[in-house]
Amino acid sequence: MAEQRARPLSPHLGIWRWGPGMTVSILHRITGGALTVAGLAVLTWWLLSLASGNEAYGDFSAIAGTWVGLVVLIGLTWAFFQHLLSGVRHLVMDTGANFELGPNKTFALLTIIGSVVLTAALWFYILGVVK
Repeated sequence: MAEQRARPLSPHLGIWRWGPGMTVSILHRITGGALTVAGLAVLTWWLLSLASGNEAYGDFSAIAGTWVGLVVLIGLTWAFFQHLLSGVRHLVMDTGANFELGPNKTFALLTIIGSVVLTAALWFYILGVVK
């Protein structure tokens, strides 16, 4: 039998310190999945209700107007903005920019803050809080 040699280990979470860049990267994957599954389900339901007439659209609107419906819609809106801004961040990084720790951390934090601000601004507008 061949002798087992110690194999090198790749860096793991025990070595790397958690940072905003890692958080944004993981959020990018999660929001992409959420938009694919939940976003397409809600979009399909909405389009089918539009095509099915007033009663079906009324049912959709009634459910979307409940607190659960609003949480889902607001969550999907945040997921959209987070995924969009994270995609822009990755696009900028693909050009070779923002690999230094300081600018990378700042850009990652701006991605998170920007998604929350854009979501809040849009929903304040939709709900009539801000005109």
